[in-house]
Amino acid sequence: MPILFSGDYHANSNAQIKYISKNELLLKYRPELFSRIKYHVILGDGGFRRPGNRKADLSSYNSLAFRPFPVLCLIGDDDPVNCLRDAPEVDIGIGETVCQIHDSPFIAYLKPGKTYCIDGIKCLVLGGALSAFKECWPEQKKQDVYKLLETDNSFDLVLSHTGPHHMNKFLFGGKDEYSGCFSDEAAFFNEEIHDRANFIEWLCGHWHRDIYCTDEETNQGYQYLYKTTKVLEKQDEKITLYTEYGMSRVPV
Repeated sequence: MPILFSGDYHANSNAQIKYISKNELLLKYRPELFSRIKYHVILGDGGFRRPGNRKADLSSYNSLAFRPFPVLCLIGDDDPVNCLRDAPEVDIGIGETVCQIHDSPFIAYLKPGKTYCIDGIKCLVLGGALSAFKECWPEQKKQDVYKLLETDNSFDLVLSHTGPHHMNKFLFGGKDEYSGCFSDEAAFFNEEIHDRANFIEWLCGHWHRDIYCTDEETNQGYQYLYKTTKVLEKQDEKITLYTEYGMSRVPV
């Protein structure tokens, strides 16, 4: 079944719900596709459970409850990891467990450095970006991911918050508003993973831009999401990519 992907949400602090509301998604993907969506993956900065943000969380939960599918979040630089330590780990049948933060609608965080098979789509989940709140990748966690890739390094998708360093630099390096944004531990770590993993598409958020580009040599795609969304579905070993108001096919 199809999986919806979107960028930063920030607990709807800038009215981001308008991009992923039920009515908006029905317009973008029509009822036939919308009714089949199984999960919604937020590519970091879901922004839930921030200290003092309970009112915003309740408003977000109410808005998201109009949609029939669960929400799975990556850890971003604006997500309060400390608040997730008491979140129960639950098995929802996608491989690794997830850290559940709300029941109805179901909202949970995916664990960074783990492999998930989300309705047939094999994903390596990363996370984090330059942040004053926390260390993104302790050394032991980095080593755990390197070890994982020694025996299993082939994925349909790599999901992260920021992108790999070379793509960030290529896309945003000439823009003055991003000066000083490239000494990013998570992006450098993503670069290491990029060189060790085989993948078809790399999806991320963080930069508050909607950009897609393809490496002509490797035919790998890089999707940065914010205001736009994408829906992916795997059938007969092929991934179908549905764009807003249209579709295209991406072979595995």
